[in-house]
Amino acid sequence: MDLTQGTQEEKNNRAKKMMLWFGIISLIMSFMGWTSAFIVSSSRPDWLKDFELPNAFLISTVVIVISSLSFILAKKALKNGNRNATTLWLLVTLILGVVFIFNQFIGFQQIIDLGYNFTGPTSNVTMSYIYLIAIVHVLHVVVGIICLLVVIYNHFKQKYDATKILGLELAATFWHFIDILWVYLFLFLYFIR
Repeated sequence: MDLTQGTQEEKNNRAKKMMLWFGIISLIMSFMGWTSAFIVSSSRPDWLKDFELPNAFLISTVVIVISSLSFILAKKALKNGNRNATTLWLLVTLILGVVFIFNQFIGFQQIIDLGYNFTGPTSNVTMSYIYLIAIVHVLHVVVGIICLLVVIYNHFKQKYDATKILGLELAATFWHFIDILWVYLFLFLYFIR
């Protein structure tokens, strides 16, 4: 397919999708770097081999997977012209995103309750990596929530219909990416010691 052909709107849409994918690829590279550093650091003598991830992180994982499903249902409802169902599923996705972040902070508190802080005399390199990876991911979920709020606003302003859904598609792609990224991170932190 020739990227220079089509209407100006089609070209702009392709450019926006391409920019999103460039951003996603750079995020993948960043998280791969941190998880690689985690693996390399695991040979340190002060590395914790017997830590358990907080239960709140497992709950977060379930919540974010469900939120991706609700976003899929929102997109499907919009394509079917069902505005009420679209509104419902977008709001469900938003609430689940907030619940995800809330559970992440419960997980951080559970780590603190075990006696490990991010930095300082009660920190540990293992737990500091877990904090870093989880906090950076939470920041990306916050970006996803901001995108979702823009989508909800535009939906209420009736800027989307069955044929004009680019903003929703871009937000959904990013949301599914941060979902898949967290599942990867959770499994990585759960199995890699």
